[in-house]
Amino acid sequence: MHGSFNCVMTHQEKIEELRRRHQEAENGGGAERRSKQQAEGKLGARERLNLLFDEGTFEEIDKLVEHRCQDFGMPEQRIPGDGVVSGYGRINGRLTYAFAQDFTVFGGSLSKANAEKICKVMDLAMKVGAPLIGLNDSGGARIQEGVDSLAGYADIFLRNTLASGVVPQISAILGPCAGGAVYSPAITDFTLMVEKSSCMFVTGPDVIRTVMHEDVTKEDLGGAMTHNSTSGVAHFITRDDPDALALIRELLSFMPQNNHEDPPRAENSDPADRTDEQLDSLVPTESDKPYDIKEIIHRVVDEGYFLEVHEHYARNIVVGFARLGGESVGIVANQPAVLAGCLDINASVKGARFVRFCDAFNIPLITFEDVPGFLPGTQQEFGGIIRHGAKLLFAFAEATVPKVTVITRKAYGGAYCVMASKHIRTDINYAYPTAEIAVMGPEGAVNIVYRRELQKSEDGEKLRSEKVEEFRRRFANPYIAAERGYIDAVIMPRDTRPKLIAALRMLANKRDVNPPKKHGNIPL
Repeated sequence: MHGSFNCVMTHQEKIEELRRRHQEAENGGGAERRSKQQAEGKLGARERLNLLFDEGTFEEIDKLVEHRCQDFGMPEQRIPGDGVVSGYGRINGRLTYAFAQDFTVFGGSLSKANAEKICKVMDLAMKVGAPLIGLNDSGGARIQEGVDSLAGYADIFLRNTLASGVVPQISAILGPCAGGAVYSPAITDFTLMVEKSSCMFVTGPDVIRTVMHEDVTKEDLGGAMTHNSTSGVAHFITRDDPDALALIRELLSFMPQNNHEDPPRAENSDPADRTDEQLDSLVPTESDKPYDIKEIIHRVVDEGYFLEVHEHYARNIVVGFARLGGESVGIVANQPAVLAGCLDINASVKGARFVRFCDAFNIPLITFEDVPGFLPGTQQEFGGIIRHGAKLLFAFAEATVPKVTVITRKAYGGAYCVMASKHIRTDINYAYPTAEIAVMGPEGAVNIVYRRELQKSEDGEKLRSEKVEEFRRRFANPYIAAERGYIDAVIMPRDTRPKLIAALRMLANKRDVNPPKKHGNIPL
């Protein structure tokens, strides 16, 4: 407690009292705890916010808030700010709200007062339509406050849910994030983690060891690379705190402030009519030969810059942000260099989540398609590939933003339908001369269509080779689809960039709506 005043304070004394309280809040858990944080390679909460926001723009809210817990000796342990710094400022000149948990104060644990501070900036972000950034570094619920702390978490979860699809929400895990605390980042749009210093898990290694008799380290269970590559919970991995904060700034540059606005335009010197002859020979003519789809992406987008999302997870599909003619776009692409570009459970979910984000925030979708189908096998079928694959189909079909697809090579079977085909409301569909649009590949098709002839033939292998070649010549091309209007144009690969930019400019005022409803029932 700060004590009571026995006499009337002078004007100067009141000024000094204000300064003292501000200093107490800024000291957080004290010099010793701040030094320990620094020794672990972690920045303090205010240092993080100063790096995140444009210099000198951060305005703190609720700096002097203290907890109200009366149990377990807590009345004697009251620090202004109570373990979280919250407020607003400018990022790239645009209004943004943020909160940063301060691990030096009660381990950044969530109290009722602490949660109220977070909820206040969340409510403001929704009212004015601006992004919300959460910098997480907390030991979890404040046990001394019991159910009040749990109530605080639920208050935050509700606001995360209501804000979803209304304002962009980004979470950075800059230390521990455990127990119920993990569900706020899980609801937000993008999650970043820092290698070696951040971790996330519902139950920690000690509990797992006791209950499940499994030995696992904190890093293996919930470290940055675990969640970036194995679980897919995190979208980005960074080297350190400054790297993470710089990435948040970069990520926001591709997004609008809210769902009523369009993304900001960025001027660049890359000509809209630039062609690239090397694209003509980049896709192999052999349908079973791999290549890196990212090379096409880099050659097509403005200044070759592509911000990949979920880079280490489900690498058979590539998603991320780029610009075309200065306009922000979301890119979804099959990756022939991994699993031949097949769609599997993880790739379908990864793609669906990204497509829905772009659609929610008015970011046009560019799809590069080279997909032989869905990954076969009992593991995929038992894991529910039918349901998970349907998520990607649902997301593309539901999306009303401008959609443009480029088929570079294979487009087989149901996967052709799923990958933003003309039939699910894609606006413009292009194909390279190397495109193969069919129910399945020539070998599989011949084995089914000519099964009896092959069985009866004296030289089955020769007949099979002839029929495969015939099938490839007649059907493994883009022209039948083009004749039916399912492909709008077969283009020279070198012209991909100008064609995409022209299509996007044509679609700039596109308006498409879904039937009135509360919401769809995506096959979760």
